[in-house]
Amino acid sequence: MSKDTEAINSQVTYDTTTQPGDVQAGELKDHESNYDAVFGEITEDGPNFRSMGWLGAIALMLKTQIGLGVLSIPSVFDTLGIVPGSILLCVVAGIATWTSYMVGIFKLNHREVYGIDDAAGLMFDWVFNGGSGILSLSIGLNAVSKHAACTAVFVVVSAIIGFAFTSIRTLSRITFLVWVGLACILTAVLTVTVAVGVQDGPSTAPQGWTSDYKLFNSPSFADGVSAVSGLIFVCSATPAYFSIFAEMQNPQLFTRALVISQFTSTVVYLIVGVVVYYYCGSTVASPALGTAATTAIFLHYPSKYVFVRVLRGSVHLTSNSLIHWMTWLCCTGGCTIISYIIASGIPVFSDLVSLIGALLGFALAYQPTGCMWFYDNWRRTDRDWKWVALACWSGFTIVVGSFMTVAGTYGSIFFHY
Repeated sequence: MSKDTEAINSQVTYDTTTQPGDVQAGELKDHESNYDAVFGEITEDGPNFRSMGWLGAIALMLKTQIGLGVLSIPSVFDTLGIVPGSILLCVVAGIATWTSYMVGIFKLNHREVYGIDDAAGLMFDWVFNGGSGILSLSIGLNAVSKHAACTAVFVVVSAIIGFAFTSIRTLSRITFLVWVGLACILTAVLTVTVAVGVQDGPSTAPQGWTSDYKLFNSPSFADGVSAVSGLIFVCSATPAYFSIFAEMQNPQLFTRALVISQFTSTVVYLIVGVVVYYYCGSTVASPALGTAATTAIFLHYPSKYVFVRVLRGSVHLTSNSLIHWMTWLCCTGGCTIISYIIASGIPVFSDLVSLIGALLGFALAYQPTGCMWFYDNWRRTDRDWKWVALACWSGFTIVVGSFMTVAGTYGSIFFHY
């Protein structure tokens, strides 16, 4: 831990005697901990933005990771093969773990940073994911409904549901929905995985069909980078961790929550990807298992970014004033409308997943963390072998991120055309 981090920790007192659940307004330990570098003075007259326990943080991280694209992984394995796909998944997940860890370190060193935009401001889009959430929820409604309504109607319904849940102001109070959504999506994933195994393949397969899975495959360049972009998408929750850190009651437990959630999500991805593709082969589709919780989370993050940016430094940020509520509802409503437009404009989920992963995944989730490391460590005089290794690694994430942004976007566009 750096000297700056130790100094910051010594200035803020956290109540480590509380249970790992959420802390409600008025339960902060003392006056010193009532002030937050992002939200300002937190009082009983308004929402307690810094009230989330580490278990709630784990749920949010898992739901953010697993909430979208989990069942797009088998189709990625169909493109790459089981062995290369599994290896690349672990590599991408490993990079994502480091980048997410860097978010925690950077936040400890710079408490005033709330989001990736603040970090960029020091150094020199989650709305698209909200569009994926709306789209996936509408797909689910279409699947279970016998009504003749078109997908566009269900997209509108999904957007309205997402807006209602997104309007919950603090992440600690939204965790109840996250736990339910996480249980639902894990149950759904387990059901799909077990079902294809019991049936020995997809239900639509013809009589006598056998899986044509491949341990190794030889995709074209466009196919390969598009598949990798899909993996980047499902492991690109890093920007959201700024918000999770900012609203944790004890930020020092951030790393614990990160390691648990990242390990769990990677294991789930591997099991689902290998088992489903093994039994389904090339007939595997690229569906989503999205829920209202997923949509709410992905719309909550960008809404809170704008909300904090507009009201930062004002008493209205942590009060229940009319200006507070009008600003908050305008932010959630605006993000919902933009996400609705994206979901309506790109109605094919797999196209949206690979495009987001390529266009925004590395640019927002991976590259900035390499820059964060250089910003905090470039002036160090004790440049030992560890410093050199981390400098090379940080530079690697920046260079690879630049390549994948260009190549992945190209592959995502030309993969389906």
